[in-house]
Amino acid sequence: MKKFLFNYVIPYFLYVLVFLWCKTLRRKNLNIEQEEKINNFREPYILTLWHGRIFYLFYYLRNRPDYFLLISPSTDGDLLAKLARLMGYSVIRGSSFKKAVPAARSLIRILRKGHSIIIIADGSRGPRCVAQSGSVELAGITKVPLFPMTFGAKRKVILNTWDRFILPLPFTCCSINFGSSINVSSRSSKELVEEKRIELEDSLKQLDLISDQV
Repeated sequence: MKKFLFNYVIPYFLYVLVFLWCKTLRRKNLNIEQEEKINNFREPYILTLWHGRIFYLFYYLRNRPDYFLLISPSTDGDLLAKLARLMGYSVIRGSSFKKAVPAARSLIRILRKGHSIIIIADGSRGPRCVAQSGSVELAGITKVPLFPMTFGAKRKVILNTWDRFILPLPFTCCSINFGSSINVSSRSSKELVEEKRIELEDSLKQLDLISDQV
């Protein structure tokens, strides 16, 4: 019964809930030029965002089977994977926390096949708003650009979770913001990877600051 609920009932319920919820939201694009540049980019790339800023972007970027999401092979991951497919994404199963090397290899294969991926910058367990080096290292290995993105909401609820998850209240305005590309050399030293990691972290925090003030 539990498997039936997780595979056939809850994902469809969440899909309808998220879709109807987000349909009530108004949208303001803060950097249309950069967003158009990303949409017109003909090579693979990596989009990255904070874990707490997933909700509206998950809806906003829907119906993009060329975007691959890494989702853990857990029971909860089964639910999220089903929901992601309903939203029109492609899914690759793996964990960035456990068995990180096989997951990284899978993402490298996806990028080298010409597809793009979406990665959570602070991972599935945090610390909150501290960029991990994984996306930077992937960008260097595959020679693809890394684009930070975020959203802000005029009226919102911030959940008491490790990531301070943001839920925009119905009928409020959400601001979408994309940052400039971060390019990483394929032969980067540990020092350069750390420099680019800090650049990514700073870029995401700056995007948050701008988006939250609108």
